[in-house]
Amino acid sequence: MGEAFVFWVFGGAAVVASLFMVTRHNPVSSAMSLVVVLFCMAVLFLGLHSSFIAVMQVIVYAGAVMVLFLYLIMLLNLSDEELGRTLVTPLKLFGGVIAALFLVALTSLAWGIYGQEKAVDPSFGGVKYIGKVLFSDYLLPFEITSALLLAAIVGAVVIAQKER
Repeated sequence: MGEAFVFWVFGGAAVVASLFMVTRHNPVSSAMSLVVVLFCMAVLFLGLHSSFIAVMQVIVYAGAVMVLFLYLIMLLNLSDEELGRTLVTPLKLFGGVIAALFLVALTSLAWGIYGQEKAVDPSFGGVKYIGKVLFSDYLLPFEITSALLLAAIVGAVVIAQKER
């Protein structure tokens, strides 16, 4: 019963924080909401008895990547005029309805699956298991992600530079 309570509390907090992340006008507020989502995900990983992934979630994503995002936000130095007004358009309303339907579908799926006890491999979430899978099955996506992050950083620096 306790695990289900923790799952629903932190899962719900992650959903609410992710909604704040995509609806806030200020990029710093969005980034801080993303930090809350990442911490909630770390707690959910702890519920799966995957302490290594939970710690890496906090150190790598909530720590290093979010510091990088905040530096890029500060580097861009957007004013309120550049951010513009928040407009509610029919397309945004349609996207909100689709997101709500998706949330209902995921909640019903989680509600049906969560009560079923399934055996988790004891090595799941361990350093040896993650290293083996990451550098064998997922090596190409791992390298592509690192190249995309590098390209995004270079693009943000180029955009942020003032013409001389």
